[in-house]
Amino acid sequence: MEEVHSECVWSKAMTHEELAPYLQEESAELIDAIETGDRAGLREELGDVLWQVLFHSAVAPDFTLDDVAGDLVDKMVRRHPHVFADETAETPERVLELWNAAKATEKRDRTSVLDGVSHAMPALALAQKVLGKGEQVGVGLELVEATAAYEALEADAEEPLLPASEEELGDTVLVLVALARARGWDAERALRGRVRAFETDIRDAEA
Repeated sequence: MEEVHSECVWSKAMTHEELAPYLQEESAELIDAIETGDRAGLREELGDVLWQVLFHSAVAPDFTLDDVAGDLVDKMVRRHPHVFADETAETPERVLELWNAAKATEKRDRTSVLDGVSHAMPALALAQKVLGKGEQVGVGLELVEATAAYEALEADAEEPLLPASEEELGDTVLVLVALARARGWDAERALRGRVRAFETDIRDAEA
């Protein structure tokens, strides 16, 4: 990477902002390889994502790859006190508790569970993340159930609203997107807007 960055005119001209779309694209291709079970593709795409890490480290004027790796090691040691310290964890749930406790200590300046949530992720992933954050402060499904959309669906539903499987859930989401498209609506924008409103509900509950 050092040689490429010093000798390649294109690479030398790149900034973090200009590289960001490539990281997003390579990450998406890695997920595709995982979801399709493409083992050879998985190996290749992991390399492509690693290249992006190396590239950003080379572009940065104020830190090196060694700094990135060192910070990562320090963080993983802090967040695994059951491995590197005296805590014990016999279940995955306990591991998660220790992880979140260590993270909270690191992020003392955060005033909301929403601090640090990236709005660059797709709307559906963002919705799942924000709903999970809401549950941490006691704001959950009841707010969704109180919406006019939920009440209208429940009033018309002869069967339970929740699909019986992830496959059925995928069908349901796809149908909603298709209906939105037929009406000229942007499903991504619609969900993102609703998530922003839910974030306001969460911050109100925290106040």
